[in-house]
Amino acid sequence: MKILLLGSGGREHALARSLAADPSVTELHAAPGNPGIGRLATLHAVDPASPEAVVDAARALGVDLVVIGPEAPLVAGVADALRAAGIDTFGPDRAAAELEGSKAFAKDVMLAAGVPTADARVCTTPEEAAAALDEFGAPHVVKNDGLAAGKGVVVTEDREAALAHAAACGRVVIEDYLDGPEVSLFAICDGERALPLLPAQDYKRVGDGDAGPNTGGMGAYSPLAWADPGLTGQIMREVVEPTLAEMNRRGTPFVGLLYAGLALTSRGLRVVEFNVRFGDPETQAVLALLETPLAGVLRAAARGELDTVDGLAWRDGAAVVVVSAAAGYPGTPATGGRITLPDDEDDAYILHAGTRLDGDTLVAAGGRVLGTVGRGADVEEARTRAYALAARIDFPDGFHRTDIGVAH
Repeated sequence: MKILLLGSGGREHALARSLAADPSVTELHAAPGNPGIGRLATLHAVDPASPEAVVDAARALGVDLVVIGPEAPLVAGVADALRAAGIDTFGPDRAAAELEGSKAFAKDVMLAAGVPTADARVCTTPEEAAAALDEFGAPHVVKNDGLAAGKGVVVTEDREAALAHAAACGRVVIEDYLDGPEVSLFAICDGERALPLLPAQDYKRVGDGDAGPNTGGMGAYSPLAWADPGLTGQIMREVVEPTLAEMNRRGTPFVGLLYAGLALTSRGLRVVEFNVRFGDPETQAVLALLETPLAGVLRAAARGELDTVDGLAWRDGAAVVVVSAAAGYPGTPATGGRITLPDDEDDAYILHAGTRLDGDTLVAAGGRVLGTVGRGADVEEARTRAYALAARIDFPDGFHRTDIGVAH
């Protein structure tokens, strides 16, 4: 099969690795891709958020499947346009993508579906925000209602900082604080059925010990040895399946990757947020352990045929991904910094997230620049391998957390 992968980040590089390793894939194309993806796929200078440009490229290349990586093309309706053109697509239509495109919409769906989540208020004025903050108390949780590249959430004890974030966003969701460890679970969905991947845990704060502001994610590990063995089944029953049923009831079936970010609170399981695509950086760790060829599973989901997939096979052990970010991130990152990479190893390799080529020189082109993946018999061995390879990266403008893989 011929596949077109949309996106240019670390998640897409991880997807490209898995798709390129699938024996059924005869051609892999990416738009726009990055230098790392370019070693696995043919790159095309196509705007992934332009429905017309993507459809034209897919037709010209004669692809059998389009895999949409980032959220922006989904919210822009790229999947709608591809399906209207008769092209199999892994990724939800625009209406279903509102599960990520609007926090308020997601809350409404969860309420209707009986999915456990934090009590919340949608606020559009300073007065409404102030009242909601007072109702829930500290710590204050303020979320931009729209897309914010993983950086639209503020959790703070400082009421004035919470009010300032609400004012800057305009329309926000303010909700009750959820205690307990967080878990990410991905489910591949075909509109009616869902197939879970391994659970993972990511690290949102920029600094060691979860210090500093929220980021798009500084690292992740999978699986979760400390979690209850029945956790995945519980999440599927209480969160994923009711959500799919509610989306079907609304006439907007969900086809693609449903990401549930959850908190295991003292009061039980609660959904923190939904995303409608593979999470970044958890995908990098989870796909490092997947043995089942990925392309066929994604195509079955795109065609509403997940009942033909017997389940997913996983390699033993664990995987850890450590993100290297550019100085200044998550504020204004220092771009253009030179990078020299060591060679990949069997159980440790580097994924490109925000890189570009300046002539023959690899340079930083974003906030999160690289992801170093390590695999091992357990999380400790995996993180040792990831950090050993990350230490050999020559990136003077970069930094990373040193505690990825330590449960928190």
